[in-house]
Amino acid sequence: MPEIDFNSDLGEGFGLYRLGDDQAVLAQITSANIACGFHAGDPRIMRQTVAAAVAAGVAVGAHPSFPDLQGFGRRKMSLSPDEAYECVLYQVGALSGFATAQGTPLQHVKPHGALYNQAAADPALARAICEAVHDFDPALYLYGLANSTLTDAGEALGLKVRHEVFADRTYQADGTLTPRGQANAMITDAEQAVAQVLCMLREGHVVAVDGTRVPVRADTLCIHGDQPGAAAFARAIRQALTREGVNVRAPRAA
Repeated sequence: MPEIDFNSDLGEGFGLYRLGDDQAVLAQITSANIACGFHAGDPRIMRQTVAAAVAAGVAVGAHPSFPDLQGFGRRKMSLSPDEAYECVLYQVGALSGFATAQGTPLQHVKPHGALYNQAAADPALARAICEAVHDFDPALYLYGLANSTLTDAGEALGLKVRHEVFADRTYQADGTLTPRGQANAMITDAEQAVAQVLCMLREGHVVAVDGTRVPVRADTLCIHGDQPGAAAFARAIRQALTREGVNVRAPRAA
């Protein structure tokens, strides 16, 4: 039976502000990538989101970002490898503290936004991220864009890498995600999203915006929790996976 992890980026509010319907999304996913304060999230939201994930039986992961709260971590930044290492290590440690306090292990690390996308093509940045994960806990899973420089760096360091694909994003011919500034970056139709997911699982490729068939390895599937209608998207995708006989579970699930 084919299997896949189903993850979402959660805990992305700040202070009085909340973004997305985390509780509804948690009912559909198997792994949560929780913001660590640099692009979104604060100590209270981090604690509450970890608690909600534990209550839902969802595995907990850290979602570190560039230090860019105002830009939601989606603006390009130029950090030295040492600076990137320190930013990631700091955030993973913070989220791990909340997980430990609630009796749950930290399962994985998935970079956010511009940090994720730049590391998919920048070997020095990718290695810095992977070294931070490895030095914190080499048993952690690394989630990265399928077949990218980031996943290559993780595998070179001996990390347990999970190649990630997306339900709600379109792809370029080189396997990167379409930049959010472009009108066709997001998939807003649930049927289109389901079709893309099933193609990646059944046929091992995704169709890029120019029609190119891009090979992908699909270990974990992401839906963005901040997208309008994310809960409905997540439910439709989970139902489609179940209908197709796909075993949906977190990497460490029994």
